[in-house]
Amino acid sequence: MNKFRRNLIIITGPTAIGKTGLAVFIAKALKTEIISFDSRQFYKEMKIGTAVPTNEELSKVPHHFIQNLSIHDTYSVGDFEQDALKKIEELFETHHSVVMVGGSGMFEKAVTEGLDEFPDVDPKFRQELIQEFEAFGIEKLQEELKNTDFSYYQQVDLSNHQRLIRALEIIRGSGKPFSSFRKNKSAERNFKVIKIGLQLPREEIYERINRRVDLMMEEGLLDEVKSLYEFKHLNSLQTVGYKEIFDYLDGKIELDFAVGEIKKNTRRYAKRQLTWYRKDENIKWFSPFEKEEILDYILNHLDKKS
Repeated sequence: MNKFRRNLIIITGPTAIGKTGLAVFIAKALKTEIISFDSRQFYKEMKIGTAVPTNEELSKVPHHFIQNLSIHDTYSVGDFEQDALKKIEELFETHHSVVMVGGSGMFEKAVTEGLDEFPDVDPKFRQELIQEFEAFGIEKLQEELKNTDFSYYQQVDLSNHQRLIRALEIIRGSGKPFSSFRKNKSAERNFKVIKIGLQLPREEIYERINRRVDLMMEEGLLDEVKSLYEFKHLNSLQTVGYKEIFDYLDGKIELDFAVGEIKKNTRRYAKRQLTWYRKDENIKWFSPFEKEEILDYILNHLDKKS
């Protein structure tokens, strides 16, 4: 223990690629614990559709930030930054390394680099944007962002209306591009970060996604979504796997079509995840089948005391 400094090991990659299994393997080898930065898995009411770790996986290694919130809770990336850093500090008191796993890029970035600082703007801008979104749809938000901040337009998840509204409220309230407030300098952190990315040929990722969605349906995703129907307006439920089945329950589409849409939208999500992470030059990429090679790489890069 004493010969090591403090190491935060990040395991990331697109959905359904095997991050959880690798995280458990690495955490067991290093005799440590796991912090999840998968923002969909925070909510205890959303189990099947978010592919939370199995009971077996959870029993092998202590996990944190898995089903720790309710869909009725308001929880931001800033809240996660504070909570995760506090937990990491606690774990470093008894462990030289901590494993952090997930696919929500903004949540990982908040912990490893810190958040950007934006000006306070009048809440009326957010209310206006929410009303416009409800009246005219997401395309209007996309078009306005394209015209007012093309730089951020090229980076943001254009299907995430919350991100678009957040950017546009800053633009309208400050009169400046949202991207102009995004800092290039990372926050100081008192631990070493080792980043592992998992990748496979696109066809294999898509195949895994399709199989996972079929398995979710077999495990009872339809019933899970039915049980949450009265809360479908909540932000936490505006996510792939739930939105599509809400449309089925509303009589807008057939169930088979809804399942196909879940697969399609999950594939799109995986593509956006890869686009985000491939910009990060600090990530060392591996196949999920290279577990021993990944462990060797981590052991060779742990920050050790001289």
